[in-house]
This record gives sequence, C-alpha cells and structure tokens, in this order.
Amino acid sequence: MKIRNLDLSDNPINAEHQALGLPPVEDDITHPSRHPVLRVAVWAVAFLLVAVVAFLATRLFNGTHHLSGWELVTQTVTSDIFWKAVAVGLLAQTVDGALGMAYGITSSSFLMATGSTPAVASASVHIAEVFTTGVSGISHVKLGNVNRSLFLRLLIPGMLGASLGAWTVSTVDAGVIKPFISVYLFLMGLYIVSKIFRTIQVRKEAPKHVAKLGLLGGYVDAVGGGGWGPVVTTTLVGTGQDPRTTIGSVNLAEFFLTFISASVFAVLIDETPWPTVAGLVVGGLFAAPFAAYLTKHLHTKTLLAIVGSVIALISTYNLYRALH
Repeated sequence: MKIRNLDLSDNPINAEHQALGLPPVEDDITHPSRHPVLRVAVWAVAFLLVAVVAFLATRLFNGTHHLSGWELVTQTVTSDIFWKAVAVGLLAQTVDGALGMAYGITSSSFLMATGSTPAVASASVHIAEVFTTGVSGISHVKLGNVNRSLFLRLLIPGMLGASLGAWTVSTVDAGVIKPFISVYLFLMGLYIVSKIFRTIQVRKEAPKHVAKLGLLGGYVDAVGGGGWGPVVTTTLVGTGQDPRTTIGSVNLAEFFLTFISASVFAVLIDETPWPTVAGLVVGGLFAAPFAAYLTKHLHTKTLLAIVGSVIALISTYNLYRALH
C-alpha cells in the first residue's frame, strides 16, 4: 500500500479540498520543485523547445532553398495559405484559451475544410502545438497543478499512441482515411456539446485504466489532429477526478506526445506545411486577449454549445466532400 506524503499546511488548495470533502493534497502538488521527476520534465521541455527553434532556424536560413531565408519569410507572409492559417489559429486558440481544450480539433476541422489532407492538417497542428503545450506544461508545474503519478501514468502510453497515430495518418491514403477522420471530429463535437448537460461529482479514489486512456488519447490526437484534451481530460474529470491537477498533468504530458507526433510527421510527410504552421502560431499569439475576454463575458455552457456545434457542422461538411 502506498504511503501518501500529505501536505498538512494551511494552504488554499487544502481549503478547497476540505470544502469538497477531499483529503489534504499531496506534497508533490504544493511543492513540485522538490521532486526530481518534475524538475527533469521541466528541463526536458525547455531543452526540446530550444532544439526545435534551432532546427527550424537552421532549416530556414541554411537549408537547400533556391531563395534566401528572408525571401522565404517574405514569401510566406504574403501567401494566402499563411493568412488562412492565421485566421484558423486565431479561432482555435480563442476556443482553447476559453475552454482549455479543442485547439487541435478546431484547427484540423478548418484546415481539412480548406483542402488540406488529414496528414498535412495534423502535422501542421502538432508542430504549432509544440510551442503552446511546452509553455503551458512548464506553467502548470510551476503553479503546482501537476500530479506526478498521473503525469507518469499518461506519458509513455500517450507517446506510443501518438507515434502509432502519426504513422497511420501519414501512410494511409488520404481519400480513404478522410471520411473516418471527419466522423471522428463530428462525434467529438457532439461530445463537447454533451458536457453542457453533465454534472460532475468529484471522487476521492485514484483513476483507473489511465494507461489505456493515454494510449487511446494519443492515437486519436495524432490521427484526428486533436483530441488529447477532449478524450483524456474530459474522461478523467467527467469521472470525478480533481479538475485542477488533472488539467495540469494532462497538459504537461501533452507536450511530449505532441513532440513525438510532430517528429514522426516531419520524417514521413514530404509536403512541408511551414506557411500553415507559421500562420497557426501567429494567429494563436494574438488570440490570448480575446480568449480571456470570452472567458470572462460568456458562460461556459454557451462556449461549449458554440464550439461543439461548429466542429460538428464543419466535420459534416468535410464528410460530405469526402464522399462526393
């Protein structure tokens, strides 16, 4: 039997737990910097982010292009693809900032509607998400929102599922897989809407089948261009787990599976979607203030209804195009 290392100090988190009838929080949560596993995770995220930036800069300015790096930048920012991706990134990050999920699903739905293949759409989303999930994961650790045990139980299965999903969507013919991806996104849209009608009862016991959930979440996230949050976070929170530490743990794990997915896509996909990636990142940067405004002024149930309905409608349109 595990001996829990509880933090019995008078802190705001324990006050919240007492109000909910939950036991005091573990010391892992209130003092994350004391634990080697989370310190290693934070340093790994920082190192990989620096490595990605260095790799992209090398590809841009020292690659075998017929144009110079600055000419490529100019060509990118004047292209229609870039500005479409900016609009998609703006919308997707607004949704994600207001709801804490659905960035990948929203982005992929719109990119597929504008003609991208499932592989290119998912690759673009995951490469862009490397930066947002990295910063988010570090922030959650620093704020004490990560449950070390839950993070570790999600990490390896999520990475395996993401690798398998990225390989699947990169090697299967786009015309064959696109209808299935559209159906998946449609169902996820309905699932988001269904959250309006659910009441969550917080449970005290540890979550079960976390590894299986991580494997499934990583796979559908890579195949569908999103779904880690809706599949994993909503399942855990919907079954009564503590929302704060669940969201933090899932977000930290998401960086590593996103990095794996992006790496597999970079190797397997010949078409490099850099203008789309750049547009998603730029659009996402400008969306944060608007997302905060929506979060403050719109009811969460209203946001869930809007986002879920939009995703379901777009996916229906994508399915219609794929079948005709």
